[in-house]
Amino acid sequence: MNPFQAASFLLAAHELKQLPEDAGSEIVFAGRSNAGKSSALNALAGARKLARISRTPGRTQQLVVFTLDESRRLVDLPGYGYAKVPVELRQHWQPLIEAYLRQRRSLRALVLIMDIRHPLREYDRQLLGFCASLGLPCHCLLTKADKLSRGAASSTLQAVERELRDAGWPASAQLFSALKGTGVDSARERLAALLAPATGEA
Repeated sequence: MNPFQAASFLLAAHELKQLPEDAGSEIVFAGRSNAGKSSALNALAGARKLARISRTPGRTQQLVVFTLDESRRLVDLPGYGYAKVPVELRQHWQPLIEAYLRQRRSLRALVLIMDIRHPLREYDRQLLGFCASLGLPCHCLLTKADKLSRGAASSTLQAVERELRDAGWPASAQLFSALKGTGVDSARERLAALLAPATGEA
C-alpha cells in the first residue's frame, strides 16, 4: 500500500504564520527548479496532478503544503537556481526558507531533489551543510536516473554517497526516476519512516 496516496493540496504559504499548526510531522522537499521536484512528488503520491508540473521552471513560488492525514504533511519549497524568478521574490525566499528550517518543530527531514546528471551543485551543498548544522536528516533523490546507463547511474550514486559521508552530513541518497518508476517504492519506505512520530510523541 502506498503511504502517500492520500496526499492532497492544503494551502500555499507566503509567510510562516500562514502554515498549519506546528504539530505532527512533516517532510520538506527542496531542489533546483529543473531537477524534477514536482514529478518526484507526483510519483511518490501515485498521482499525476498533485504537484503542478510546468515547462517553465520556478513555478512553485510559495511553501506548498500537502496533507497525508491529520498529523502528517509534505511541504514543497520554492525551487532555486532559476534566474527568471524576480530578484525581490528570491530575496524573500532565502530568509523564509531558513526560518522555516530552523523554527519548524514538526519538521522531520528534508528531501533534496537533484538531477543525476548535475548532482551536488553549490546551493545543494550549502543546503546540506545548513541542515547538518541543525541536525536535520536529509535524503537525496537522484532524479532522471533513466537518462544515464545503469553503470553510469550507479557510479554517480556512489560518488554522491562518498561526498555525503566525507562531509559528515546526516544524509542518504538513492537513484530515482519518476518516468520509469525506479526507486519509487524504496523512497516511499524511507520517507514514511522519517515521517514517523519522534520518540515520546503520540
